[in-house]
Amino acid sequence: YQGRSLDELAQVCKLYKLKATKADGSRLSAATLRNRIRYLTSACRHAWREHGLCAHDPAASVTVPAVRNERHIYGTRADMLAACRQCRNKKARMAIRIAFYSGMRLGEILRAKVRGNTWVLADTKNGSPRIVPIHPKVAVCARRFTPCPKITIQRAWEGARDRAGLHGMHFHDWRHSAASALVNAGVDLYTVGRILGHKDSRSTARYSHLAVDTLAAAVRRIGLN
Repeated sequence: YQGRSLDELAQVCKLYKLKATKADGSRLSAATLRNRIRYLTSACRHAWREHGLCAHDPAASVTVPAVRNERHIYGTRADMLAACRQCRNKKARMAIRIAFYSGMRLGEILRAKVRGNTWVLADTKNGSPRIVPIHPKVAVCARRFTPCPKITIQRAWEGARDRAGLHGMHFHDWRHSAASALVNAGVDLYTVGRILGHKDSRSTARYSHLAVDTLAAAVRRIGLN
């Protein structure tokens, strides 16, 4: 695409989506295409904003591939206990329990500070500090847990997962499991999002299909007054 003008960015991106392949000739995934096109549009927007290399936003008409890679794997409390029984590393056992009862990511568990009855996360994925209440069932774990290399917990978890028959489950799925448990307990999605630290409500919306009972109860209220 050398020699094409910034005004042709939308057409260039469209061509790239059609023609781009891996080294072996196979098609690129939608996520890879999206990321590469976003890098390109960011560079072109910088040229437009900072250097005035074209008269208008060159990325205004660019479309990126839709990516649908959300995981919907939810472990139950029984699954969590089974994994803990099969886990041979004490810190990994504690981390599994904390993840299920807090919805925190593994990286967050490793750097969270205990303050009273809460975990305090000074820096999170969305850039804002967050406070997570400590569930009574993991209050002892919270106070005894000390950081260790992330890979140590990952490896211990993977062994425990396979021995417990939870094949295909990721450690991060305990975060989704916590959200599932909250929704099934009748907690509204706004509150679930606050607990998980979602900055964008669309991140929490992925759990909306679990709130069937809550929605049904809301619908039954129609016409009561």
